[in-house]
Amino acid sequence: MTRRSQVEEGSTTDQRLLDSRGPSDWVHTDPWRVLRIQAEFVEGFGALAELGPAIAVFGSARTAADHPFYAIGEEAGRKLAEAGFAVITGGGPGAMEAANKGACEAGGVSVGLGIELPFESGLNQWVDKGINFRYFFARKTMFVKYSQGFVVLPGGLGTFDELFEALTLVQTQKVTSFPIVLIGTSYWQGLLDWLQGTVLAEGKINAADLDMLVVTDDVDEAVALMVAAREDRFPTPPPERPE
Repeated sequence: MTRRSQVEEGSTTDQRLLDSRGPSDWVHTDPWRVLRIQAEFVEGFGALAELGPAIAVFGSARTAADHPFYAIGEEAGRKLAEAGFAVITGGGPGAMEAANKGACEAGGVSVGLGIELPFESGLNQWVDKGINFRYFFARKTMFVKYSQGFVVLPGGLGTFDELFEALTLVQTQKVTSFPIVLIGTSYWQGLLDWLQGTVLAEGKINAADLDMLVVTDDVDEAVALMVAAREDRFPTPPPERPE
């Protein structure tokens, strides 16, 4: 696990990959980037292959340690760990740190999937198993592949990105048995009202699409939904009959 920042001064790897401006040397360098991208997938698959059942917890890096949602993040991480899940976050501060802390202090597996950003450095101190990524798309694959559900705390654009990608994957049946729970009804209600009152009303989604989301203020309810989905996905085999 690397705890020090991998940020290169002035730009990020994603930015250099996606920026088509400048001299034509990209013709020569981009094919070699494929090897670096491949290496990120190989590292992620190798590190997480034996992780076991896991839940991703998303939320704002800007959530202060004295904010009520930090305490809720800790509670979520702790109770998920107590229910037998590894907890995966983006490895950063704020709500991510809170969930990692809760899982770690409960004796669970606390995972952080970091990303190279110009304004964040390293993984939080509560990450037990950590990987730093240069490319968002490689990191996103790890979240979806190794998580059996998402618990989403209040957050900003990064949180919205992960939330709507998960919804799209469920809607298009790229993933199955994948519960998505939003914690914080007062925070998320405006989004739900817009989805129902505008997006659904104009026929851009189906009513069933809204059923993919559960909104609650109760961490126990969120954890119970994750446990139920795990049991549906991996039912306990009946005991063998004595001969």
